[in-house]
Amino acid sequence: MDKTADPCVDFYQYACGGWMANNPIPPDQSGWNRFAQLHESNQTQLRGLLEKAADASKKRDVSEQKTGDFYSSCMDEGKIESLGTKPIADILADIDKISSQKDLIKEIVRLAKDGMNPLFRSGSDQDAKDATRVILGIDQGGLGLPDRDYYLKTDPHSTKLREQYVEHVAKMLALSGETKEAAASGAKAVLDLETELAKASQDKVARRDPANTYHPVKFDELAALMPVMNWNAYFSAQDLKKSYGINVGSPDFFKRENELLAQQPLSVWKTYLRWHVASASSALLPSAFVNEDFDFYAKTMRGAKELQPRWKRCTDLTGYALGFALGRKYVEQYFDQTSKERTLNMVKNIEGTLGGDIKTLDWMSPKTKENALKKLAKIENKIGYPEKWRDYSKLKIKPGDAMGNMRRARYFEAHRDLNKIGKPLDRTEWGMTPPTVNAYYSSNMNSINFPAGILQPPFFGRDRDEWVNYGAIGAVIGHEMTHGFDDEGRKFDADGNMVGWWTDEDAKAFEQRAQCLVDQYSQFVATADVKLNGKLTLGENTADNGGLRMAFMAMEAQNAGKPANLIDGFTPEQRLFLGWGQIYCENRTPESARMGALTDPHSPGRARVNDVLQNMEGFAKAFACKQGQPMVPANPCRIW
Repeated sequence: MDKTADPCVDFYQYACGGWMANNPIPPDQSGWNRFAQLHESNQTQLRGLLEKAADASKKRDVSEQKTGDFYSSCMDEGKIESLGTKPIADILADIDKISSQKDLIKEIVRLAKDGMNPLFRSGSDQDAKDATRVILGIDQGGLGLPDRDYYLKTDPHSTKLREQYVEHVAKMLALSGETKEAAASGAKAVLDLETELAKASQDKVARRDPANTYHPVKFDELAALMPVMNWNAYFSAQDLKKSYGINVGSPDFFKRENELLAQQPLSVWKTYLRWHVASASSALLPSAFVNEDFDFYAKTMRGAKELQPRWKRCTDLTGYALGFALGRKYVEQYFDQTSKERTLNMVKNIEGTLGGDIKTLDWMSPKTKENALKKLAKIENKIGYPEKWRDYSKLKIKPGDAMGNMRRARYFEAHRDLNKIGKPLDRTEWGMTPPTVNAYYSSNMNSINFPAGILQPPFFGRDRDEWVNYGAIGAVIGHEMTHGFDDEGRKFDADGNMVGWWTDEDAKAFEQRAQCLVDQYSQFVATADVKLNGKLTLGENTADNGGLRMAFMAMEAQNAGKPANLIDGFTPEQRLFLGWGQIYCENRTPESARMGALTDPHSPGRARVNDVLQNMEGFAKAFACKQGQPMVPANPCRIW
């Protein structure tokens, strides 16, 4: 804490000032916060599991063999250096052989079969209007920069970044075998092509409305939308049936991509494919690729100063390829089952509080309240780890074959995912691995999910003061629950279907209250000349505000009539708000803050803490703040 700060002027500084002063950004990071601290702690534990599993002289089970051999192969830097680009030479050779549009489409199909979709994204998806159906979803993609706006903004910073991007692409093309001159001209062509794709892409705010990304089509309609693509070959390579349900996230994007496939010279597409293959493969290629990828994406774009140690990178790559096999070992070794029971009890308490809040809302009609309560009652709570562990038996991992292991892992995951299409929905599946320091709500599943990785300090402590726990993990629980009723989640019903269950009057009342949050957060300066986009962050801001309020109300109700014990001189309510503030302590580079403001639906730590508390009368009362002070605005916002 920074007790010299006034909590009524800047609570974030009061709660986090000491942490920020004593926790500078490590040189291998672009930002440092409580999530990153815990992630690194979990990484260290996973490293211990992997180093043990990598010892082939010891008895290992199947999971240990796969995770251990993947990790040790990744760590064998000498062999990776000696192989050069040989591990992707076959892909580059196939790209070089392209001599017709037919060849180009054939190569795009082949890359898709191997789990690389350079032009667009595809995978299994739940039908937004029938959540029991698993269908094929295809959507916009194909960009090397983080978002469409990076190609379209004309400010000096964006213009300079595009110049640096072209330099980066040129260096990667040269490393993959192009002459310096061909790489330079090719990189400019890549930027031009990706800019055309960006112009046809939906922006992040538009995509927050699920109706904008729901366009169900039949196979013949997909073929007519993008006739240049050989969809017969694509479906055959992916073992997909034409009778499967299909959703096209952004039809205009595919119309434009079809035109570009027909109009752009083959030489441009070949360069584009070569660039995306080199970029996607760089982590397991020689150090020249690794360093160049770091220099642009981590150093230039995010402000990191040093490359992460190899063990961190290989731990993360193993988690990417075999996350649930590694996660199972993590749970066995480190997850306390008591934490699961305590967390579930908190979920039930906060769920009851949200239900009570819905019943007393003065802006919602009885009919909509009834539907909201039905949805709340059907939220599925998943804590710690999945009921069923993922089966990796068909994934072959070979010692000393780092890139081959990754390529087989990509192929395995792509086909595992697509194999779900047309089959009964598996409601037990998780979208995050157990060691992950995060949580999520799924609109289609109507479920909240809390991996084991986040159920520890500073978010949760089994023997810690409950008021602090409720301010931290309790608010996160409420956050995920509230996502079911934010601007996006509210458009799905209790069964996860995108249907209208609001009256027109209630929907209008919600949007009026949501606009208050949009206006409030849009005033926050992220860095220099960049403010937050209140529309982009609306969902997360709604969840933050609702989540902490529900956690606070749950503890107030649970402790009504009990004496207010002091700990370290703080009242129970003050401890709850400190628990909230201190999970979002952070330091960020200006580059990282800028990228976050442009692409991240989450607000920065200071906004997450202060802007929420400014909307809570309970906070002002707890710290005796007076009307007119910065933390007590005249017109606070509230939805839930």
